[in-house]
Amino acid sequence: MTSDAVAEPAVVIVSGLSGGGKTAAAKLFEDLGYTVVDNLPGELLPDLAELVSSDRQRFARVAIVLDVRSGDATLALAAMRGALEGRGIRPRVVYLEASDDVLIRRFSETRHRHPLGDERGIANSIAEERRRLEPVRAEADVVLDTSELSLRQLRERLFAQLATEVRADQLAFQLISFGFKFGVPLESDLVFDVRFMQNPFYVADLRPLSGLTDEVRAFVLGQPVATRFLSFLQEFLTFAIPAYISEGKTRLTIGVGCTGGYHRSIVIAEEIATWLREQDLGPVAVFHRELDRT
Repeated sequence: MTSDAVAEPAVVIVSGLSGGGKTAAAKLFEDLGYTVVDNLPGELLPDLAELVSSDRQRFARVAIVLDVRSGDATLALAAMRGALEGRGIRPRVVYLEASDDVLIRRFSETRHRHPLGDERGIANSIAEERRRLEPVRAEADVVLDTSELSLRQLRERLFAQLATEVRADQLAFQLISFGFKFGVPLESDLVFDVRFMQNPFYVADLRPLSGLTDEVRAFVLGQPVATRFLSFLQEFLTFAIPAYISEGKTRLTIGVGCTGGYHRSIVIAEEIATWLREQDLGPVAVFHRELDRT
């Protein structure tokens, strides 16, 4: 490549549920110097792809917000993706969502009208939007549940996921430890419940320590059930991961939950992540959702 060559544009398509955090994500991209395009009619998306392709220096970084306001979001995504890939540009698709109760609360607090709002109420509008956007979610490179995320956490997880490069024979893995009492992460493809293991919470010296400490790790992994569980899980993943790859899946999000998400789930998520890295099965990101709650 010559010194004056222009790199392939970094194009991100941001989609997801209304109230799911698309506006916040768009602002994050804007702060990083991206040209942000929001609420563009679906009919104009091919023209935008041509513009990005023809002036790669000006549009070196572009974030496009695409959702139900574009009309048929599935067709709009296919058209935009096809137009970009036909010009040698591979966009990354980010899908943001949240639980129904969080979405309802956000609409109540902001007093914004849901784009599908009608006389049947906000809950019905959310359900209909989920149905319409499910094909977009299935095609996304990154799926994030923003229900419990601060703006800082959204930024960290979003850009950590977008930075990963995945070979054709790999998956991009995301490990999420969580507490069941705070809800299961919506983006999880697989969820494992480790509440059957003895809880360090009931050991006075261990209660204030997280699963990232040597003391809690030794307590959890010292249990025969933990060792056997990890053995079963590794055998399952050894079987399942090649099958996922053969089906064209590019990402796998694994949720590991215990009661509070502070001890057992953190230890086990870290052990799974270590094993995945040792197997060279793909890039691995770990997020401990409840770690900041204390």
